[in-house]
Amino acid sequence: MSDLPILTQRRIEAGFARGVFEEMKTELGEAAARRILANAVIRMARATAAAMAAEAPGGAPDLDSFRDIQRHWTAEDALHTEVLASTPTQFDFNVTRCRYAEMYRAMGLAELGAILSCNRDGAFCEGYGDKLKLTRTQTIMGGASHCDFRYRYG
Repeated sequence: MSDLPILTQRRIEAGFARGVFEEMKTELGEAAARRILANAVIRMARATAAAMAAEAPGGAPDLDSFRDIQRHWTAEDALHTEVLASTPTQFDFNVTRCRYAEMYRAMGLAELGAILSCNRDGAFCEGYGDKLKLTRTQTIMGGASHCDFRYRYG
């Protein structure tokens, strides 16, 4: 994993993704460009998760190791969270401020923000291990007041 905070990484990636997306949109159409970008982001999220899972103590990821790596996403005050439940099998929290969403909007990329960031969350769980499941019904990027993350492990 890079030493750069994830918010900084996403800013750099978004600038590059914008150029590639615009070129794909011109060549292939918007729907195909969105699909290709989404597939690439999902593949990257799974690979990142698998690498982070391999770094878990004893190479055995669990919900505690997953909770521990959340610091990477919240670095630079990127997310304001409210933890609702935290047990060995459950980790529920709301994101009440998302600087990722704010950054994409400021960059003029609000329409791609969900693909570039929110899209990663479920895919990350898949790469981290088959026991980690996410349910989320709303996001700030999608216009909600908060993101509702509900993780289950087991």
